[in-house]
This record gives sequence, structure tokens and C-alpha cells, in this order.
Amino acid sequence: MAKPQKRYVCQQCGAVATKWSGQCGDCGEWNAMVEDAGAVVTPFQARHNLQSGGRAISMSGLNTDVPLPERMATGIAEFDRAIGGGFVTGSATLIGGDPGIGKSTLLLQSAARLARAGKSVAYVSGEEAADQVRLRARRLGLGDAPVQLAAATSVRDILTTLGEGAPPDLLVIDSIQTMHSDLIEGAAGTVSQVRAASGELIRFAKERGTAVVLVGHVTKDGSIAGPRVLEHMVDTVLSFEGERSHQYRILRAVKNRFGGTDEIGVFAMAGEGLSEVANPSSLFLTSRDENVTGTVVFPALEGTRPVLVEVQALTVRLASGATPRRAVVGWDSGRLAMILAVLEARCGLSFSTCEVYLNIAGGYRLQDPAADLAVAAALASALSERPVPADAIAFGEIALSGEIRPVAHGPVRLKEAGKLGFERALVPAAQSDGEGAMRLSGFATLAGFVDHMLGRG
Repeated sequence: MAKPQKRYVCQQCGAVATKWSGQCGDCGEWNAMVEDAGAVVTPFQARHNLQSGGRAISMSGLNTDVPLPERMATGIAEFDRAIGGGFVTGSATLIGGDPGIGKSTLLLQSAARLARAGKSVAYVSGEEAADQVRLRARRLGLGDAPVQLAAATSVRDILTTLGEGAPPDLLVIDSIQTMHSDLIEGAAGTVSQVRAASGELIRFAKERGTAVVLVGHVTKDGSIAGPRVLEHMVDTVLSFEGERSHQYRILRAVKNRFGGTDEIGVFAMAGEGLSEVANPSSLFLTSRDENVTGTVVFPALEGTRPVLVEVQALTVRLASGATPRRAVVGWDSGRLAMILAVLEARCGLSFSTCEVYLNIAGGYRLQDPAADLAVAAALASALSERPVPADAIAFGEIALSGEIRPVAHGPVRLKEAGKLGFERALVPAAQSDGEGAMRLSGFATLAGFVDHMLGRG
């Protein structure tokens, strides 16, 4: 008989190896390779002819009529926006975030809203006792919500209990790393256990029509702990972001099979729980003074939602021979270096003897390449000590040649800025023909833009 082959799985990234090693070859983590006792494969099984012993499956065309999935709106507008309009029946959702960021609070509030609306909701906690969850619910004013609560970690016990009667409309598992399946050997939280427990819960969701929400822990780099296959198994992946020292939180859809991605919901943490922020732009805009240099407003875009944020820059002259520092918060440091290089090479500005500090106000993180022009404007304003008009916004992508390129969704950005009282926009030349109440100033090159700012011509 052929000898079974053992395999070892990294507990950080889920990489599989046939031999144990002290360091994972994929993620570089030390002492993370653990034998996966539940997945021993023999060479005979690997060579087995898969065409025998199966059953025929039915095939259908792409033009087959499919009804739209039924959704359960929570009544929390920011939450529903992020997930595409509400929980889909029979779907699996994974939400991750740093400890203490408010994941359990948000899900408890959503579960209570649905329960009060007549939906059957089950909340299973593997980290806290049932009394602890009840105390939090009372503190949030949700103690009277008809949510079925339990504290358990055995997936078999949970599914047996839920299978005795009508399945709930919503099932919250807090958290998946604490769940244990007796079909697989190993402690809870290992890669094999997380994969097996998630598979059983997702199968229950698909077969019984229950919307399942799994809470996931995150690693030190912010990614969801456990195997990467977990994110592929679920239908929706949500990331709950924010600093614990700040009251604002952003719920971001990273993956959504039933809606758009990169949609966000904005919340503020208060004593009574998480409250919605209907106008996120007001969070990231400070009271602006006409005489302040180095500040520019940029209309960012999150999915289909425009959000106005303030880009702040500061330059400090150093003594001869000192090494200048570059510090950036909320933006890519590599892209800042690129913008500085283009400003020096194409526009004649010198930052070699200056320390440069760049900050995105309100703890917001920018990933939109359209922010290039706003960053360049803030840097040029800080260096020349000439303020950008307080009623102006700026957006556009900068090429290494110094060209200012057009960006997507320009009219949407302009419309949002107009709503908040901005009257002028500094944009790429290709997008300066738009209609509306705002005055548009178009620039083809960064050199022409800097000359306009500095009054050179």
C-alpha cells in the first residue's frame, strides 16, 4: 500500500508544503508551518481516474432567466450602502477589522434592527459569554430586540440547534477563528479548522437560505487571519477600518458578488454605539482660512460616492548639509516621491533642501491617482507660501512627462464640490469643457499649472 503523504500548512497565509520548514516560503513568517492532520493524501488517490464514479450534472445557458436575489435591508443606510442594499438570502459575508474597532457593535446593531423588523436573527458568540453580549446590548439600547443569543464554539452543535426548527433569516458568527469542527483535527483558529468550519456554515447558508455573517480577526498587517481561500469561499468581504483613538470608522466592501465593490459606509463611534455619518465630506474638511498655505481640497471617489478631503502639505527649510525628511500620512510615500521629482524636473521647484510633510486630514487614506494634482498644488503652495483659493478644488493624474491626464467621473466630483459651496476647479485641460455653475480652469501640463499658481504668466 502506498505511503500517505503529509502536508504542512502556514497558519498565516495558508501556503501548503510537503515538508516542514522553519520559515514559510510564501509570506516569510517564522514557525508558522503546522502539519494538516485532516488532509492526508495518498499517491493512489492523486492518480485515481476522476472520470469514473461521478454523476452527470445539468448544464444551462447564459441567457437563462434568473430572478434578482432577495435582500434584507437593515435600516442602517451606511451599512446597506456598503453591502449593496442589504443582506442577500443564502449569502455568506465576512467582515474583518482591528480588535476594538466596532465589528461586534455594528453587527449587533444590524441584527437588532432586523429582529425588530420581524426577521428571525441568531447571534452566536464564541469570544464572549451570553451575559456579556446582553450587557452590551442594554448599553446600546437594544436589550428589547428579539435576537436569539448563544455562546458556543462547536459548529456541529450550532447547526444541530438551528436545524431543529425553521432556519433563521440571519446568522452572525463572532468570530470564525473561535469555531471548531469535529470533522478536522486541530485546535480552533488553525488554517484547517477555519476552512472546515467556514465550509460547513456556508453550506448551511446555501441549503437553508440563511444569510450568514462571519467575523474575522486580522493579522498585524491588516489582512484577515486564516487561509486566503476563506475570502474566496464567501460572497462578500467587508473591511472595517479606522483608528481606535479616532471616533470615525469606514466600512469598505472589498468583494461583493451581489453588488459593487469599493463602496463605503461612514460611521462615528459614540456612547450609544455607531451612528451614521450622512455627509462624510464634512468629516474630512476643516474650517479653512484664505491665508493658510499648503492646503487643497480634493474630491475623492469611493465606488460611486464622492468624498471631499483636505490635502495638507508643509515644507521646512534646513541648514546646508542636513538630510531632508519625507513624511506622509494617508497617501503612498512612493507616489509622493514621484510628484516631488516631477515638480523639480519639469517645473523648476527645488525641494532638495526642504523637509516635506504630507497629510490627508481626518485619518482618510487616499488611493485615487486623481489626487496627484491636488498633492502637487499643496506642495507648490507650501513651498512658495502662496495659498490656493479656499473656494477651489483640484484633481488630475500627473505623468512623469509632466502631462496632466484626465481622470474618471469628473462630473460626479464637480457636482459634489458644487453642493458644498466650492466655485472653482483646477482640472486637466481635457476635462475643462464641462457644464455647470463651477468655473473650470484646465491645464495640459504641470509646468503650466505651477506657473498659474505662482503668477509667472
